[in-house]
Amino acid sequence: MRGFVDYRIRLDEAQLRDTEIVSWSIQEHGIDEVRLRIDETVVETAEGTHNPVFEYDFEHSGQGTLTLEADIYTRLEIEARVGNQSAVETRVVSDNVTVSQDLEVEVYDPQAAIYYASYPDDDDGVAIYQRQPWNGYTLSEDGDVGVRGVWRYYTARDTNWDRLVESTRDGTQTLNETPRPVYVHAFPSDIGPRVEPIRDGPTLLEVWGRETVSPAPSIHENVEVDVVSDSYTRSSGIALRYDVIDPDSITVEGIVRGVTAEIVEPDNGTQREIRESELSVEVVNSSDTASTLRIELRDTATGDPIMLDTLDDPRFSLIGQDARSGYITVGDRRVKTDATGTAEITVSQPGIYTAEYHPGSWRSHQPAYLGDTATATWHPLTSPTGWFTLLVDLVRFALPFAVALYAAKRIGTFLKFDDELP
Repeated sequence: MRGFVDYRIRLDEAQLRDTEIVSWSIQEHGIDEVRLRIDETVVETAEGTHNPVFEYDFEHSGQGTLTLEADIYTRLEIEARVGNQSAVETRVVSDNVTVSQDLEVEVYDPQAAIYYASYPDDDDGVAIYQRQPWNGYTLSEDGDVGVRGVWRYYTARDTNWDRLVESTRDGTQTLNETPRPVYVHAFPSDIGPRVEPIRDGPTLLEVWGRETVSPAPSIHENVEVDVVSDSYTRSSGIALRYDVIDPDSITVEGIVRGVTAEIVEPDNGTQREIRESELSVEVVNSSDTASTLRIELRDTATGDPIMLDTLDDPRFSLIGQDARSGYITVGDRRVKTDATGTAEITVSQPGIYTAEYHPGSWRSHQPAYLGDTATATWHPLTSPTGWFTLLVDLVRFALPFAVALYAAKRIGTFLKFDDELP
């Protein structure tokens, strides 16, 4: 932090009542000490300087307050007449004042938790979480493979400096050609998160974060950038899949130039194994009006059943069974397997039924599984009862037509004329 401390000495004659000041002079003045405070804690001091320079470091992220504080002193000698006296007496007046100014800051000290995964086809997976905004991830040593976040940047001047007035003893003048400070602004772009290289780069699997309204209305009308027009995801996590990911080459770049996130290890470990799952579905009981489908989910490699939590509260999961989120869909219905890895549903409409396994996130499971699908067909004709019912229905619907046909033939015979009659 660079500070600037300045002051002026003014004699307050209103405080010297009934006193005629003959002359006064400054005997001594200066800056005694300048201090930098972080949240009321002094972190560094400097002696007698108008331009202090401090180095500091917050021990936490989030909101913070920087305070620049200075002690200024002065000593005056005053010659004055008091009351109606003709004699001039000399007085020495000393004063000390402490001045300060606060600066509210957002401490940007990003940390990232990284999870790694190995897919059955030898692809690598990585999921990176961080609470503060980020610019991008680098996944290779040469920096060519990575992902760019939602943030883009533009530079704009501070319009408060467009009219600068210089004041001197002789008057004031407006300065037109002066340097103006500029600021870098970050905005969420329509491009959004994207992988690099675009064609042969990683596969973006999922983005997590908080839905945020577009800042487009707050951007100056003269600034033209591709800001998102609708709400966007202020991402705090991204999952990727790529053929080769080197954990030692991963770098999480912050939105502040030159700042990279500290990599921290999650409490439940970083490495995950992803296995293939085997989903099967078959018709186990059927009638002419309904059928029961039996769904089975197992680990392809070991054959062990995969149980999906059937309760929303993991405290009630079975003892000895690992909690595993995820579900199976059959049409618009969701089901979950029990401890044997099976589930049953009843359907009443004939047709082809497709079951699909939607596994939980591999970041929170060890081992994790890939999804799978299976199909089964049910129709009443697939059972003896169905065939009998079909036969009865055919007879029932065909009987009126047979009777009508027989009657038509009899009437035709009755109305037939003999050609030999005169």
